[in-house]
Amino acid sequence: MHADVDRILFSESEIVAGIDRVAREVTRAYTGRDFTVVSVLKGSCVFASDLIRRIPIPLELAFLAASSYGDGTEAGRLEVNFFPTGNEIEGRNLLLVDDILDTGRTLHALKHELALRGAAEVRTCVFLDKPSRRAVPLQADFRAFEVENLFVVGYGLDFAGRYRNLPYVASLREAIYAAPKPGPV
Repeated sequence: MHADVDRILFSESEIVAGIDRVAREVTRAYTGRDFTVVSVLKGSCVFASDLIRRIPIPLELAFLAASSYGDGTEAGRLEVNFFPTGNEIEGRNLLLVDDILDTGRTLHALKHELALRGAAEVRTCVFLDKPSRRAVPLQADFRAFEVENLFVVGYGLDFAGRYRNLPYVASLREAIYAAPKPGPV
């Protein structure tokens, strides 16, 4: 797995420092207010887990499942598998947490849908922000790191379901993601 990495972009210690910084910002923004962290599965589960443990104020946690990549490297059609229940959304201040803000289409659509379902406020928090790829006008309210236009894996980010368990963020060697996918036997 490590041999598939081109270069490490953010080490474990850099990730911890970035999450600590974001946790302080979120804590300042939500102190004295009820809020719910909504983690976008699967990619943000590692980031969201570490983030909420560093926020020393009361919060609730909910999940939604959305994907737009499948086994490829280009954004495709957004699929939403489930949303939090109505009582987890209606009238609530939500912090939508995702692994990466790339084109912005996914977060934009999810933010819009949560607002339509009655959220009082929807703010966004991302582990990685890739502004060079933005296709819709969206900026994260909170972000740990900005990353250049590379295909990145690790710390929850995957390629075809793999590499999420790397303890760092790295660019993947092009030969790995450019290789033809094996077909059915």
